[in-house]
Amino acid sequence: MAAEEGQVIGCHTKDVWTAQLDTAKQSNKLIVIDFTASWCPPCRMIAPVFADLAKKFMSSAIFFKVDVDELQSVAQEYGVEAMPTFVFIKEGNVVDKLVGAKKEDLHATIAKHTGVATA
Repeated sequence: MAAEEGQVIGCHTKDVWTAQLDTAKQSNKLIVIDFTASWCPPCRMIAPVFADLAKKFMSSAIFFKVDVDELQSVAQEYGVEAMPTFVFIKEGNVVDKLVGAKKEDLHATIAKHTGVATA
């Protein structure tokens, strides 16, 4: 069920989300969640950037994609009100949140919380 390293893990059911998140928390890596929607143009624009970052930071972070229409309860749990919203979890706690398709800010926030600088 686990994705290959460097891939974005898409969660489409609550059971898959819970299992994948529990596994990710055990890794002690930064968890980056992209709350997205199929009808959201900025979400589609940032998707390839998110996938690229998943490859660049694969040794220090785990990347998830959650469709807010499929998993509304998960989006509500994290206070998602606009898409895309990126939530950053470390050691089981939310450590940061970024709203909007801001490529440079997304990269910088991941680098900040992983301690890994990439070009």
